[in-house]
Amino acid sequence: MRMFRLPVTILAALLSTVAFAAEPAATGKTAKGPTLVDAKGMTLYTFDKDSAGKSACNGPCASNWPPLAAAAGASPSGSWTVVARDDGSKQWAYKNKPLYTWAKDTKPGDITGDGFLNGAWHVAQP
Repeated sequence: MRMFRLPVTILAALLSTVAFAAEPAATGKTAKGPTLVDAKGMTLYTFDKDSAGKSACNGPCASNWPPLAAAAGASPSGSWTVVARDDGSKQWAYKNKPLYTWAKDTKPGDITGDGFLNGAWHVAQP
């Protein structure tokens, strides 16, 4: 049997695509414990001003707190739901809470957005 070896970067990209197809995010570890992270390992957050299935973070807010984008044809699965945003795009939500990254987090494991805006932003935890 002949073995074929892929460069690590290609293999990682393929594996993340497979994982992303199963769930829109993964669980990482931060100082807060198990935390939801995007495909790049960046911490995901929830916003207290969101209502179930509806994002309140639009315009300039979404520039600082980029929504976890969902493809137009994305389907809910288990605890994962899809939210229609004001601009018509789709966003992933976990247990009906829309998910975001924070523009000031610079590396996986950062949680600098936790507690921001008088405690309205929180790391998303499974």
